[in-house]
Amino acid sequence: MTLTNTSIKSDKMITLSTHLQQSNSSEPPAGAATLKISVDNLSLYYSAFRALRDVTLQVPACKISAIIGPSGCGKSTLLRSINRMNDLTPGVRIEGKVLLDNQNIYSPTVDVVDVRRRIGMVFQRPNPFPKSIYENVAYGPRLYGIHRRALLDEIIERSLQQAALWNEVKDKLHQSALSLSGGQQQRLCIARAIAVEPEVILMDEPASALDPVATLKIEELMQDLKKQYTIVIVTHNMQQAARVSDFTAMMMVDENRAGNMIEYDQTQIIFTRPKDKRTEDYVSGRFG
Repeated sequence: MTLTNTSIKSDKMITLSTHLQQSNSSEPPAGAATLKISVDNLSLYYSAFRALRDVTLQVPACKISAIIGPSGCGKSTLLRSINRMNDLTPGVRIEGKVLLDNQNIYSPTVDVVDVRRRIGMVFQRPNPFPKSIYENVAYGPRLYGIHRRALLDEIIERSLQQAALWNEVKDKLHQSALSLSGGQQQRLCIARAIAVEPEVILMDEPASALDPVATLKIEELMQDLKKQYTIVIVTHNMQQAARVSDFTAMMMVDENRAGNMIEYDQTQIIFTRPKDKRTEDYVSGRFG
């Protein structure tokens, strides 16, 4: 696997390149760039309950794709399926495929740790470790075998700069991360995610716990990050989805309470002339 900038490698990794599988899913929406992720007829079960039904979603590279829909429609479940975080929940079963660069991440011989390095995650509430700012960002690189201080220093500075946090914390790297404001903590979590050089960043309501000023900084940061990373964001905030995303996917539940994708297109189309009446009603605030 070839990475840009400072490469992080492990001899123990089984990379996805040995498990190449071609996607049979439908064409990406109009205006899409190179395809990065393809969710192909994905169904997810919690024991006997079907939480997702036949979801198909194609995510272009270096764009921001938003997933919207009413509470309980499976948005976060879908997001966590894209980097196999649902594997951590007992009783979960998956049908279908999630393809990263046309490679099935659910192949039984794929290294899940490698998947989660290539596809990073930022959660709804900031969750910095109870360690210093420096140690938070250094955690992932150390996990992958990087211990040389000069190299770690380089990674920490680059990651904090990419997360638009370096100038605010460069003189207090050894202070507790818990001393930062909520918005700074969330940007630190983004820096921690990108320190291992992922290709995709998943964001689950990343600004819902933040004030408007901090929210604006996170949104501006996403616009900078998409120059290098593919971003998928779950949000309940329709204005945020309209502001930051290039593409928007609308989810609903069916009569059996299973979440499914009802529409996916360029954000401008979803918010001005959606094809499905349910999408129009939701983005206009008539329900949800």
